[in-house]
Order: sequence, then C-alpha cells, then structure tokens
Amino acid sequence: MVIVNSFPESILNSLQLPPLPYQRPLLAIGHGTRNDRGRQTFLDFVETYQQLDTSRPVIPCFLELTEPTIQQGVEACVKQGYTEITALPILLFAARHNKFDVTNELDRSRSPYPQLSFNYGRHFGITPKIIELWRDRLAELDKPEYNPRNISRTDTVLLFVGRGSSDPDANGDVYKLARIMWEGSGYKTVETCFIGITHPRLEEGFRRGYLYQPKRIIVLPYFLFTGTLMEKIFNITVQQQEQYPDIDFTCLPEMGIAPQLLQVIRAREIEAQLGKVAMNCEMCKFRLAAVDGQNGHGHHHHHGHHHHHGNSDPYAKLEDYHQRIWNAP
Repeated sequence: MVIVNSFPESILNSLQLPPLPYQRPLLAIGHGTRNDRGRQTFLDFVETYQQLDTSRPVIPCFLELTEPTIQQGVEACVKQGYTEITALPILLFAARHNKFDVTNELDRSRSPYPQLSFNYGRHFGITPKIIELWRDRLAELDKPEYNPRNISRTDTVLLFVGRGSSDPDANGDVYKLARIMWEGSGYKTVETCFIGITHPRLEEGFRRGYLYQPKRIIVLPYFLFTGTLMEKIFNITVQQQEQYPDIDFTCLPEMGIAPQLLQVIRAREIEAQLGKVAMNCEMCKFRLAAVDGQNGHGHHHHHGHHHHHGNSDPYAKLEDYHQRIWNAP
C-alpha cells in the first residue's frame, strides 16, 4: 500500500513565511537526477517557494546529471544585475556533495565574475519541522482507511530508509533522526537501512524487521523528491509484500512539496543572508584526514570534484565499504 500525500493549494497559498532581511536572489541547488519525474518535482518545489515570495528571484539548478547547472544559475543572476547571491543546497544531510562538490562548483562559476559574493547556506538537517512532517504522516496511517486491520503500533516495525552516503557523519545523522522519530512513538522498534552505497541495505532492513515478528511494517523513505531510488524502494516493498502476505506493508512517499519543507528552506535562506550558518565539522572525515597530516592544507570545504557514474556499486560488498569509508578522496 502506498500513501500519496499531497497538500491542497489553499494550504500552500496561506502559508505565512517570515520576511527576508535582504532581496538577494536565491540559487536553489538540487542534487540532480536523470529521472524526469524527480527533476520536475524539484522544479515544482522551487516554483512553489518562489510564488510564496516574489520579491527576489529563486533560481533552480542542479549539481549534476541534468540542467540547468550551477554555472547557468549563477549566470542568470549576473544577467539580472545582482552581485550578492544566496546559495542553498536542497539536500537533507551534510555529506560530500554539500561539503565539497557544491562549493567547488560555486567557486568555478564565480571565477569569471570577481564582483560576485556568495552567502552559502546549510542543508536541511535534523530539524523540528521535518520531524513534525513525518509524525503527521505516521499519525495518518493509524486511521482505519490506512489500517483496516487496526494493527497497533506495538505490533508494527518502522523501517527508516536513507539514501546512503560515503560520509559516515551523514549516515550517522540518518540513524539519529530514525531514533528521534521512534522515541515515544509506540512502535515496536525502528530499523534503519539504506538504498545505496552504505550498509545495511534495504533487503537487510526487512530481514531484521522480520525478527520482531511484526503484523505490520511501515517503510519510511527519507527522501525529498521522487526519482529512480524512490521507485526502487517501492518495488522492493511490493516484492516483500508478495513474499510475506500475512504482514501488512505500507510504504510512505517522499516528502515532496510540503509546507514544513517550505518553512525550513525559508529559515535556511534567512540564516544564510545573515551569515549565521553553522556546519558540523567535528566528525567530518575530511577534517580528520587533514588532522592526521594526509594533506598539508588543513581542513577547508573546497576539494576536488570526483564522480563515478558507472552502473557498478563500489560499495556493494560490505568489506569494500569498510576498507574505503574513512579514506578521504
């Protein structure tokens, strides 16, 4: 069973956002996907945010895989005569893309325009509004139309699915958020897993969930937008339903265009404009590598841009993952 959660236009239109300190253009930077639906959902999200406040342009762009690129987004700001730009990564956690790749692209894009200055904001992270969003959606699943067998939370396992990162700090945040979601919720337990890169993978998450002999499993994919990986999560859940017909399976959708996310992005935009951005660098593996003397430049958030887009998964084997995970690229 898949619950499609949409918000009436009236709710979005009535959303009151605090005013911006400055009328600077906003570069809304998404990861990028080859999935057309995923790309369009991001563009729709940015357009919705723009319509809530038309006092300055909100320009969507992507780090990789599709256009418009960050370079094109910067050029759009320059053509409109702006010299100060706010750039926000529309990303859930502070992994490599946020810490290095986006900043590298911004540096490259800015190099032809010495007059430009950037206020770089932070990722969404673990924040009360996102916790509120998921708790509201889980409360919906207690209603008879979504729980016809009236299965209690004490007989339900929550399966929290992250994207997966090669950054241990980001993966740790997924576990932290899953724990916060579960604490006091009444569910039998929460299992945390990932759809790619790191471990345990989704199939292993299901296997662990079955050890509790649940009557119901709720899959919570921790994703902003739809795309290839969301479709993979849905498909694997359907396969599990077929193998275990006595268990009720519910797979929630991605967050999508939700009022809480629009409130979070406004908060991030304001703190970026005011220069009040805090990055958690204490556990960053790149900082630790610098401390260990593996490079002579100290820790800073500007490193080389390396991407591997082949079909093979370099971390498919757990032993390979553990051998490479703490090596800074």
